[in-house]
Amino acid sequence: MALVHLNFQSQYLGNNTDVNVILPDKPWDKTPAQFYSAGERFPVLWLLHGTFGDYTDWLRKSNIESYACRRNLMVVMPSGMNANYVNWDGFGTGYHAWDYLTEELMPLVQNWFPASDQRKDNFIAGLSMGGNGAMQYAAGHPEKFAAAASLSNAPTDLKQMKTPPYDGNAQAEGTALFNRRAVNLVENFGGLEGYIHSPINVWDRLPELMAAGTLPRLYFCCGQEDQLIWEKYQTFKAHAKEIGLPARFEEAPGYTHEWAFWDLFIQKAIGFFLDEPQ
Repeated sequence: MALVHLNFQSQYLGNNTDVNVILPDKPWDKTPAQFYSAGERFPVLWLLHGTFGDYTDWLRKSNIESYACRRNLMVVMPSGMNANYVNWDGFGTGYHAWDYLTEELMPLVQNWFPASDQRKDNFIAGLSMGGNGAMQYAAGHPEKFAAAASLSNAPTDLKQMKTPPYDGNAQAEGTALFNRRAVNLVENFGGLEGYIHSPINVWDRLPELMAAGTLPRLYFCCGQEDQLIWEKYQTFKAHAKEIGLPARFEEAPGYTHEWAFWDLFIQKAIGFFLDEPQ
């Protein structure tokens, strides 16, 4: 594969940002002139990192390059800080992670690289925080993605949240980073009502997409020893059954919230994207 490290000034993030892009290799039976001038457009996997990660995670900690090479699949791996792939107007000069992917990075990649801009060829996936992000984009922009995969995460019924400790008092939850971010997320949307009506609320959006016939194909997976996500995952899986959500669910014993699981299941997600009926 060819690996491109792109650093550019992002209008939506308000700073320079990094992206890794995996491009398909030239096959041995074609000359460079034949391959590079053919004008072929490749399917694209938009691959999101989790909390504390960045654009290097998937390359450093998985074999995504090998998996993409086997399938002639482009992979785009952006950085999204710890912003949950939503807009944060109150951060610095504004950090619009939600708009960045669809309004800036996708046009850049689809016009500067041999990437297909057809919905049927675009897929999105991520781990943990990136799994939520993938589902947010699939639900918020179903016209752009044929399928999405959430590894070690699942949507939540935000209406079941109680105002405390989401009242701006981070000390109510102690100093744990995840709890602090939960408080900050609610504050970012102006309170619980704004949070419920934000792109994060995939739970309520899915039935609307089902009714409209615009739902992308969805894949969820979780390790059975993942104490961080397992209960949340099982709650959503039961809800999906109740509403008749046409999604694939897979679990594996012996795995926690770890790269061994994500490396294994990104292969399964790629198979789901490319081999399952459209």
